[in-house]
Amino acid sequence: MRDVPGQQQSMREGGWQTAVGRSLQDATLGIIGLGRLGTRVARIGQAFGMRTIAWSANLTTEKAAEHDVDAVTKEQLLAQSDVVTIHQVLSSRTRGLIGAPELALMKPDAWLVNTSRGPIVDETALIDALREQRIGGAALDVYDIEPLPADHPLRGLSNTVLTPHIGYVVRDLYRVFYEGAVEDIAAWVGGEPIRVMGR
Repeated sequence: MRDVPGQQQSMREGGWQTAVGRSLQDATLGIIGLGRLGTRVARIGQAFGMRTIAWSANLTTEKAAEHDVDAVTKEQLLAQSDVVTIHQVLSSRTRGLIGAPELALMKPDAWLVNTSRGPIVDETALIDALREQRIGGAALDVYDIEPLPADHPLRGLSNTVLTPHIGYVVRDLYRVFYEGAVEDIAAWVGGEPIRVMGR
């Protein structure tokens, strides 16, 4: 919303402000998937004074209201949002959930944020929409192919913020993963496995 990529580039090249940003106050945050992460993102948007709306296949008006969020249809969410953020698991139901028809519903200055899984968004359709500036931009942490190839077209688009799937790469989470793995191995070696998944 503040053109951080462009403004950072200007600063690195010795320049100064080159664009006028947009405020989050009174902007609409559309959340696809109002689960554990989606509800946290809703609170962040609300802290900035954003109107928060949400959609998912099983979201009820009552569940959304518990988080001061308005439940809407997917089409309403895409058409009304200034920022669309995705918080869904990848499944046969969500693969390609956002394609060319959905991107066409978005405002021409809206941003799409995907920190869930790359294939939830049709990458080819997204690249086309970004190249043709039919949406404001995309902030992506996940991709169809990871690591993202060096010559990938997303890397050359100026209306993107790209990070290398670092959403979960934090010390606290790694500590939980590795301590859990050590506990699992020790329990298995000791003949008393823990956290056994059903067969």
